[in-house]
Amino acid sequence: MAAIFVSRTPYTISLIGSCFVATLVTSYVLTALTRLGSKPQYVVAGGRVSELKPRPGRQLVDNAETVTAMIEQGELHGSLVGDLHYDHEDHWERLFAKAALCGIPVYHYRQILELETGQVRIDHLSENTLGSLIPNLPYMALKRAVDIVSVLVLSPLLLVLMLAIAAVIRLDSKGSVLFIQERMGFRGEVFRMVKFRTMRERKVEEDELAKREDSMTRDEDDRITRVGRFLRKVRLDELPQAWNILKGDMSWIGPRPEAISLSEWYEKEIPFYSYRHIVRPGLTGWAQVNQGHVTDLGDVNAKLRYDFYYVKNISHWLDMLIALKTIRVVLGGLGAK
Repeated sequence: MAAIFVSRTPYTISLIGSCFVATLVTSYVLTALTRLGSKPQYVVAGGRVSELKPRPGRQLVDNAETVTAMIEQGELHGSLVGDLHYDHEDHWERLFAKAALCGIPVYHYRQILELETGQVRIDHLSENTLGSLIPNLPYMALKRAVDIVSVLVLSPLLLVLMLAIAAVIRLDSKGSVLFIQERMGFRGEVFRMVKFRTMRERKVEEDELAKREDSMTRDEDDRITRVGRFLRKVRLDELPQAWNILKGDMSWIGPRPEAISLSEWYEKEIPFYSYRHIVRPGLTGWAQVNQGHVTDLGDVNAKLRYDFYYVKNISHWLDMLIALKTIRVVLGGLGAK
């Protein structure tokens, strides 16, 4: 795609879209091939390594002499995994150091567990690979630039589609075409999120409990209109948020923004909840493609583990994976309420 712009080759929206899809598919295939060719893991007994589930190529080892001999003879073709926070005996500590000096990857079990589950524990704040609680700032800047350019390029197509949807909503039920609600956004700033109205208009009481209940969408919610149910299923109700993306309130990909009443409730009940606001909220996100829509505190805890995983590992590869998973979710109508 970059070559098209640099060389000033004539292009169309369909050509750019085709290049984008081809890039996503190529990245997905390369990732799959890399995983298929993964090397064995030798898991050192002790500590919390039992949290790792058995899988092909993963072997539990409890004899340091055997592993040391494999390293010295060049027969350990894989990586070592252990609980590096556990108080191992001295010979195991020396073995970890020896393996690292020989160029053998040594991983803390938590790194492997996070990669396999796509979640980060929320009993403490977890730093990223650079040892910082602040996400990848250079990528954040690039991501913002991509958001702006992509919205501008796609705007003709989006406008036509949104006008058609607006007309159908107007014919289906009384009320405004758009639904505007204050949400908690980037760095805890409140913004007005816009989407297509999918529910019948109603009056909400002023007390906090009523506002919170009204913000929750449940299975077979009778407030949802006939057209609204379809729009939610294929996620077309979110399209007006392209305006929020252009303004800088949101990104295409990031943790979903919550209503103010829900966000304030979650912050009181869940430690570190506000940390998810360190990146821009998104139209789709890691939690959405893995879990779907949730409101109960127990489910929100799991959702937060996905959100923290995204914040910790934010990258173009993860965003591409989320984009691919979003396409699958939209086509299958998964997780919608």
